[in-house]
Amino acid sequence: MIRVENVSKKLGSFKLTDINLSIPKGYICGLIGENGAGKTSLIHLLLGLYKADAGEIFIDGKNLKENEQVVKDDIGWVLSEELFDRQLTLIGNADAYGKYYSNYDRQAFLAYCERFNLQPDKKLKAHSKGEKLKFQFAFALSHNPKLLILDEPTANFDPEFRSEFMKCLTEFIEDGERSILLATHLTSDLDRIGDYITFIHKGKVIISTDRETLSNSYRLVSGEDYKLNLIAKDKIIYKEKGEYGSKALVKHSRLSVYDREVTVSEPTIEEIMYFVIKGDSHV
Repeated sequence: MIRVENVSKKLGSFKLTDINLSIPKGYICGLIGENGAGKTSLIHLLLGLYKADAGEIFIDGKNLKENEQVVKDDIGWVLSEELFDRQLTLIGNADAYGKYYSNYDRQAFLAYCERFNLQPDKKLKAHSKGEKLKFQFAFALSHNPKLLILDEPTANFDPEFRSEFMKCLTEFIEDGERSILLATHLTSDLDRIGDYITFIHKGKVIISTDRETLSNSYRLVSGEDYKLNLIAKDKIIYKEKGEYGSKALVKHSRLSVYDREVTVSEPTIEEIMYFVIKGDSHV
């Protein structure tokens, strides 16, 4: 569904460098990284809001540069920026912008408003940040896209709606023909629903793989510091020494052997991201 090949983009002093990633149909890909890593910049490239300095972007097999209008017709998005008319009602915005999408369905939009407890006849400016994001999500779904691109929406949702939101995402990909790119710092969500993970750090993709491969590639090892010092240095991503012992993220394989006196566990996505960022900052 998404194929990014050697894409680079300079934005002031920041640069996305040689970005490569691939997301097949029917899956949810989590886009992770610290603030300022380049997640939003990459999303803006995928949406055609920025033009790449180098490289190619393909959506559903179509080159974005050569087929921008057709490609955009198949993308639904939720962004932190307010790109809709604050003076119009929700249904007014949906109708005004829906005309640019060949599959916009007014009744579907109203049905999503009801499902998300939104008031379609209320002006956009009168809604909270979370409600505005719910509106964007309702509008994105209402024009039946093949791809959803979502930039940090869940941080502004209450816990009850986050559960509904996750349910909508799994429903969206059920037919196996549609995909989702979800940028989020709430990585616990991706531990549950993420099929692929792309980790951006300082403008570069440092991990992009399926969730199972990621889980099998690392282990979190904790125990007495001298025990962790026995692990080969080239296997340690980063070791953190605490008052009562140490923890280390280590490269793992089926042949890896650990001392029986240490605790070995499968790390969460958040733990992988934390230790990789820490390791890089101490190189």
